[in-house]
This record gives sequence, structure tokens and C-alpha cells, in this order.
Amino acid sequence: MNLLEYDLTGKVAFVTGAGRGIGKGIAQVLAEAGADVVINALTAQYVEPLAADIRKATGRRVIPLAADVTKSDEVERAVKRILGECGALHILVNNLGDAIRKPLVPAPGQGGEAATPLTDDEIRVIMDLNFTATVLCSRAAAPHMLARGSGKVINVASFAAAKGSPSLTIYAAAKTALVGFTRSLALEWAPYGIQVNAIGPGLFPDPVTVGEEGYKRRVEDAKRTVPLKREGKLREVGLLALYLASPASDYMTGQTLYLDGGLTL
Repeated sequence: MNLLEYDLTGKVAFVTGAGRGIGKGIAQVLAEAGADVVINALTAQYVEPLAADIRKATGRRVIPLAADVTKSDEVERAVKRILGECGALHILVNNLGDAIRKPLVPAPGQGGEAATPLTDDEIRVIMDLNFTATVLCSRAAAPHMLARGSGKVINVASFAAAKGSPSLTIYAAAKTALVGFTRSLALEWAPYGIQVNAIGPGLFPDPVTVGEEGYKRRVEDAKRTVPLKREGKLREVGLLALYLASPASDYMTGQTLYLDGGLTL
């Protein structure tokens, strides 16, 4: 049975930070639903082979795009290229993000990297990856979406926006800011037919990112810490992104949906 409300045929999606992990899962599902997808990463190392794989599996147009979306000039060039090559931008998935697990200041007796405070550069990097890039990409896509009177913006937050975590203070602050940004931007753009929502993923490890041994450890950690006793699958976050990218979610805006196996309950 085909559900027309989930059909993305004729739509163009831009997914940042899509070479690995959650962004990869989102890009794959959006293409399966019929969208042409532009997948972004800082370098072409992962997005070029991923684009080829998704293209082969779905028959959709998949464009790898290497750009640093924490820099406004590169974001503007990226959006200009998308509009030039694809003619439109209907769906923006602000997925780029990463964490530096380190205390704000060292506690007594801590050694290793934890023995030094977070540096100015580390704070800026965390904020840029998890918040600034979303602001810049949303700003660059806005004129096109506003002029058309429709669009979908999906911000990838984190369970850390709802649940504190030691050694992730700045990351949690950036993701919390992202949730507030989502609510306010949703109100700002609601009169123009644009929905802005966020996903708050829990534990979604990717062997490509953390290695096979790291992946096994995270799977075991999830069995102990997640109420549903397992890690999230990348396809699952892709399916939620599909809902938010599709006409099925036209009456939802400003929301953050936590896909975390109960981790934030």
C-alpha cells in the first residue's frame, strides 16, 4: 500500500553532516521515499561513495557536496549550487553535530585530557557544529522557501537537550539552544507555510564512525542504560525524518520529538 502523504517524489533535500551516522540514515530513507538528495560533509571521503550507493539502490539523483557549513560563505555557495543544479530546495535537514567529552574544568584527581579545562577553541567548535551551522543553513535556505511559501526544516538535536550529562556541558547547551531555535523559528515561518521541527536522537552508534569495537561497547551500554534495552538503528531516525519531511506532518511545527528508547523519561 502506497501512502501518498509520505511520497517525496519531485522534492529536493539537503542533509548536512550526512557522510556517516544519523545523517547517512536520513539521506537513505529520504531517497527511498522519492526525493533527490544532496548529502554534505566537510570532505568528500564518505559522501562520494555514499552518494553512489544510494543512487544505485534508489535510482534517485544523489549529489555529494563537500562544504564547511559552519562558515557562512561556504553555506551560501552550497545553497546556490543546490538551487542551480536542482532548481529548488524543499527539505533542509540540519544534522551536523559532534561532541567533545570533557569537563568544563578539571575536578580534583582527574587525569588525561580531563585534567585541562575546555579551551576557547573547543567551546567554539562544539557550538559551531551543533548550533551555528543550523542557523547559517536555515538563513541561507530561507529566501527560497519563503518566496515559494512552503518548506520543511528538520533540526537534529539530542537527548542531551532534555537530560544533563557530565562532561557534555557545552554540547548539551548547544542542543538545548537548538530546541529553542526550533520553536521560535517555527513561529516566525509558520505564516509562510514552512514547518520547523527537531528530532532528539538517543544512542545511534555507527560502526563507520566509532569502529567495530566501539560499536559493540555502545550496544552493550544501551542494554544497560536505555529502557527499551537496545541501541537505535540509523534507519529508524531516517523514518522519523521522513515523517517530518513529508506532507504527513503538515500540521506539526515547533516540536522536538525524542527518539531515544525512553532514555529521557
